[in-house]
Amino acid sequence: MNETRIQYHGELEEVRSDLIRLGALVAETIGRGTAALLDRDLHAAQVLIDGDDVIDDFCLGLEERCYRLLALQSPIAGELRFVLTSLRLISELERSADLIVNVCKASRRIYDVEFGPQIRGLIEQMGVEATFLIRAAIDSYVDADTSLASALDDIDDRLDELQVAYVQAIFRSHSEMNLNLQGAVQMAMIGRYYERVGDHAVNIGERVMYMVTGWLPEKSGAARQRLREAEAEAVAESNSSADPPGNPEPHQDEVSDAAQYDQNSPESPTDSRGDSPTRE
Repeated sequence: MNETRIQYHGELEEVRSDLIRLGALVAETIGRGTAALLDRDLHAAQVLIDGDDVIDDFCLGLEERCYRLLALQSPIAGELRFVLTSLRLISELERSADLIVNVCKASRRIYDVEFGPQIRGLIEQMGVEATFLIRAAIDSYVDADTSLASALDDIDDRLDELQVAYVQAIFRSHSEMNLNLQGAVQMAMIGRYYERVGDHAVNIGERVMYMVTGWLPEKSGAARQRLREAEAEAVAESNSSADPPGNPEPHQDEVSDAAQYDQNSPESPTDSRGDSPTRE
């Protein structure tokens, strides 16, 4: 193997290592954001909000390195799928970190809202589940583990159920414990942010499946759409063949107009005997 290819594979490994670091950073952010929310620690929340710039800068640099690999090394087959998957994972992880920043911002808006024990417990559980999903998604990427990647969708059901229970608890608090509407809305949005982190982890699993097998869930939808289009074309052709082209029958209005024209048209000049006149 020549020096250029050795350097190329070294760059691929660096992308893998840095993406693992990014995943670990995002998972840590979820835990710290949850703690800042439950502890009403405005300083910790602000530190995480400011620290998101570091994550953004790290993601931007990692993306640019992937683009250079595509432009300068022209990877093919599995290596191409690895680079494309890495680009997608960067976006999913960066967005997950943004969602935790939203949690921290919401915590400032509901600083004076009291959390009941049930709501506190559900927030803590959602934070644990979201952290686990991100870590499991990164593990599936590192190990190219299609079994774990495909299981993330089912694992995410736990977080979805927690989010539903959390919203129901907010409704009860709003009606029974005088939780104001603005506070209830902000708290409901927090649950949505955690649920979306789980969705991003599922998206990572789907991209890992693509990296390993070349298959994407969207391909099934595309195949169904092509089948529907083919069926529609077949129906259209069947309808056109059942009604062959021919001379259309005149419309009733056209028949009436023709009859009226015949009645009003002048007769040819004739003599009294009905013979045509002759020139003298």
